[in-house]
Amino acid sequence: MQFSRELRDRVASGEITVSIRSWSRPQVREGGRYRTAGVVIEVDSVEVLPFSAVTDADLGASGETDREALRARAAHTGPVADDTLVHRVEFHVVGER
Repeated sequence: MQFSRELRDRVASGEITVSIRSWSRPQVREGGRYRTAGVVIEVDSVEVLPFSAVTDADLGASGETDREALRARAAHTGPVADDTLVHRVEFHVVGER
């Protein structure tokens, strides 16, 4: 999984543990390990849900300050409305690269 430059240090430190992605199909799998941000992360869960179901806890865990900032980040493949299906990926750091 790739992360924006400004999020990478927070992913590597374990501060960010959720990513909201607007994929047409999952790009990671539960239990999969991926190199990113100078560390290896393991995916704990992948869930498809409407953007409106993203919680305040998800916002904090994703490193975003508000819903509109998260919507803008997720919109790199097109507009994200409240009913747009997104992938909620929960992960944790398992080691250094």
